[in-house]
Amino acid sequence: MASRDDDGLVFVALGGLGEIGMNAGLYGFGPARRRKWLLVDCGIAFAGEDVPGVDLIFPDIRFLEEERDNLVGIVITHAHEDHIGGLAELWPRLGAPVVCTPFAAGLLEVRRLGEPGVPKIPLNVVEQGGRVTLGPFDIEFVAVGHSIPESNALAIRTPLGTVVHTGDWKLDPHPGVGRPTDEKRLTEIGDEGVLALICDSTNVLRDGVSPSEADVAKTLMEVIREAPERVAVTTFASNVARLRAVAEAAAACDREVVVFGRAMDRVIDVATERGYLAGLPPFRSAETFGYLPRNKVVALLTGSQGEPRAALARVANDEHPDIALSAGDRVIFSSRTIPGNEKAVGRIINNLVTRGIEVITDRDALIHVSGHPRRGELAAMYRWVRPKVLVPAHGEALHLTEQAKFARAEGIGSVVRAMNGEMVLLAPGKPAVVDDVPVGRLYKDGMIVVSAGEATIGERRKLAFAGVVSVAIALDAKGEIVGEAQVEVSGLPPATREGEPMFELVADAVADVLDGLPKARRRDPDAVANAVERAVRAEVRHAWGKKPTCHVHVIVV
Repeated sequence: MASRDDDGLVFVALGGLGEIGMNAGLYGFGPARRRKWLLVDCGIAFAGEDVPGVDLIFPDIRFLEEERDNLVGIVITHAHEDHIGGLAELWPRLGAPVVCTPFAAGLLEVRRLGEPGVPKIPLNVVEQGGRVTLGPFDIEFVAVGHSIPESNALAIRTPLGTVVHTGDWKLDPHPGVGRPTDEKRLTEIGDEGVLALICDSTNVLRDGVSPSEADVAKTLMEVIREAPERVAVTTFASNVARLRAVAEAAAACDREVVVFGRAMDRVIDVATERGYLAGLPPFRSAETFGYLPRNKVVALLTGSQGEPRAALARVANDEHPDIALSAGDRVIFSSRTIPGNEKAVGRIINNLVTRGIEVITDRDALIHVSGHPRRGELAAMYRWVRPKVLVPAHGEALHLTEQAKFARAEGIGSVVRAMNGEMVLLAPGKPAVVDDVPVGRLYKDGMIVVSAGEATIGERRKLAFAGVVSVAIALDAKGEIVGEAQVEVSGLPPATREGEPMFELVADAVADVLDGLPKARRRDPDAVANAVERAVRAEVRHAWGKKPTCHVHVIVV
């Protein structure tokens, strides 16, 4: 049995295993007491209605902060927000070198220039196919196809073996923009010998092979050509191949593309610098939309996931200052709805349809394809890489479990299904979960980052559920009431079932308590506050069925 002083190679995720999003994978090499760590990706998740007031969710990196002196670097596989979005907030806590490709570096830089408070992160830029050494890790960037340019699998070489970390990927011989998955290089790495494959699980529930971006481009051309009036297309801003396909279709149909949304502008700027949009007519700015004939325009919009402040939501509510759509126009959702966003997207679609605007989604035509591998593609990756060990990644528990089953059926001898925080020993010895590290979530609440363990969000949920009552009472030193108690209610129904105003119900409850308290107890501000709070909550619960949060302030004058 290996001692704690022997070198070991381990993998542990701080995010991305057991969920889709917030990807942050750690590789450790060396003796248990002196491991060097490599962080792969530093992403975010987007908050849902269950965390009111929260915009973004980051992985809790407290373990890595404790190991900061042993962190040799951060490597980014690609520039999607769920892989790169946490860097601006979390990098100052870590301070390690960051390595990424030029496209990812460009997006990080335009964000820094466009948003106040974003730190300047020193970036080490590596082209696809390049290699870099960080501590005991020799990392090669291997091109893979995905829905954003310059996506990479990482071949991470260590003295105990090579790990292939796929990142997000798919097989597409005609990706539209960027390089396809490099089958030749992955096979060569497999020939060298691969210890472990850490592999994307997102689309494991689907059989076969994903359609190509070329198929989507063809359909978009047809759908735009057939449109009688204005066309608006919403898609993920980062999908440069899709932006190019829309622009090519618009040009072929004698239409001009008008861009709406800061995220779209940023990606177009970086993609143009990298040459991914070469040869296209120039994109037009938002203020030109109203001057173009209805049958000569294609609007390219952010907001495919129902984001309330994005361009499409404002258009659907007829609130956008630069673009309006009307009956006979066509909106194309060239995207898939991320789980959890269905209600928000549905509201937008219903608003559009109610106004006579035609909506086309991927249920109607092949206007979107996933950037993740189906089972046929996973099987191909297994054949090329031939790993001894497989660890499913990037997926919810169902996806991880299903890939584990599929990999075993495909002949991979050792499969370890792990969740966030579970440390997997890859070598030496039998691969298994051998330890755990603290994990969790950090919430971006306005301009402040708070731990998910803080009471803040729970209190906010409670306020949203049952409202708040505030009572202010002034007493003199003898316990006599000075003036009248001040009462405010917020979030409560206006009246009881019998029609009594809720405010008066609360005010009467406060008055009854104060009248009934002996003078001796009224000299104790805490006793007064506790008695009023209990009475108000009980009275409101009797009338409404819910107990509000009650704040009582007693001032001695």
